[in-house]
Amino acid sequence: MLNYRFIGKVLGHILVALSMFMLVCAGVAFYYQENDLNAHLLSALICLLLGGMASWLWRNSGHELGRREGFIIVTIVWVIMSVFGSLPYLISGTIPGFTNAFFETISGFTTTGASVVADIEALPHGILFWRSTTHLIGGMGIVVLAVAILPYFGFGGMSLYNAEAAGISNEKLHPRMKQTANILWRIYLVLILLETVFLVAGDMPLFDALCHSFATIASGGFSTQNDSIAGYSPYIQYVIILFMIFAGTNFALFYFVWKGKVNKLFSNREFRVYLVVIAVVSAIVSITLVFLDHHNWESSVRVAFFQVVSLVTSTGFATADYTAWHPYLTYLMFLLLFSGACAGSTSGGIKIMRHSILFRNTILEFKRMVHPHAVIPLKVQDRTVAPDIVYKVMAFVILYLTIFSMGTFVLTFLGMDMDSAMGAAATTMGGIGPGIGSVGPVDNFSAVPEAGKWVLSSLMLLGRLELFTVLILFSPGFWKNI
Repeated sequence: MLNYRFIGKVLGHILVALSMFMLVCAGVAFYYQENDLNAHLLSALICLLLGGMASWLWRNSGHELGRREGFIIVTIVWVIMSVFGSLPYLISGTIPGFTNAFFETISGFTTTGASVVADIEALPHGILFWRSTTHLIGGMGIVVLAVAILPYFGFGGMSLYNAEAAGISNEKLHPRMKQTANILWRIYLVLILLETVFLVAGDMPLFDALCHSFATIASGGFSTQNDSIAGYSPYIQYVIILFMIFAGTNFALFYFVWKGKVNKLFSNREFRVYLVVIAVVSAIVSITLVFLDHHNWESSVRVAFFQVVSLVTSTGFATADYTAWHPYLTYLMFLLLFSGACAGSTSGGIKIMRHSILFRNTILEFKRMVHPHAVIPLKVQDRTVAPDIVYKVMAFVILYLTIFSMGTFVLTFLGMDMDSAMGAAATTMGGIGPGIGSVGPVDNFSAVPEAGKWVLSSLMLLGRLELFTVLILFSPGFWKNI
């Protein structure tokens, strides 16, 4: 039997935690003496009252949490947080209409960074900070945050983590979920602090530095500027490139580096492939920009690396309009929307590990055809990958591309042109932000039909929770014997 009372208590606790973040944004609004203060205070009060009531009402629900409760909680949490996270936008009137406010909020929590706001610089500081805070919360996962700050989860927290972080990773930190979550959050916050220091050193205002650091380490993409990162100095752009690469790295590797095991970093095959992909694609783009578009070398290399790293890591910041480049570069950028960085990172997308497993398994299939009786196992990091893992990876990629195709079809049915529909579906599933067509890096999603925004919101949720976590709830077998 499902423990519905425990699920209710968890949601109550998370709403209380959400209210605390809203109060911080209220403090920002108070500091800048802007008119969004009451919106943050009222939003925090609503979340605190409802969350407090749920926590008290189901306070004696026990601590039992199985896998099914984990899947339900993870999915519901993202939806509930996005609904209540829309309140500051709605109450302040900065983003009118529930559809737009929900889209902006779920885009923040899923670290997609797709926006419906036309003039970002006109938003008050408190609202800007709330947009960035949704990245902060979503970057390491709302549920992992809850596990780190709510000690009563105990052993059951692992069920939540398995549902939330369904990606493939060969590096394990610690068998106890609460300690693992705390380690991950320390790494996460240290990276944010370091980037903030470097950005301030480059003359970026502290407020902007914090907002961009939240977005970078979360692989988000919300900026405080209408032109994203394009208006900042080359130094600022190089700093953000570096920290986007950090954000796309398996966080378990940072833990081992912290412990002095630096060899773990460069001996990790996925990390090496990740760097090679960035280097090779960036070189192709740089050379094209120099010889075909006649840019100078420094700016070409910087722009190329920035855009490639931004798309591979699913961060979504922009310093140039890649849809205005040579057509084959635009197509190359589109392919990067399906890339993803390392497993165990804050990035979205398919992930390098899955691509690597599929590629290596394809090569091995040729050998098996030549030697049909030979036993040729697939290995990653000198470890044999079980056949069921390979099947799961294949199923994931096929399902990913199928849902992308279905999303594209629905968006074209709703009136979007093919390029824009494909770009919107790919970028929201990958948690990236900018796509191609009318949703490119210099545009936003405000012109997407209202029904299309709900389709894209669903794709954001599916992509962020790695498909199966959400889709399993629609399986009749999941609800049997409940």
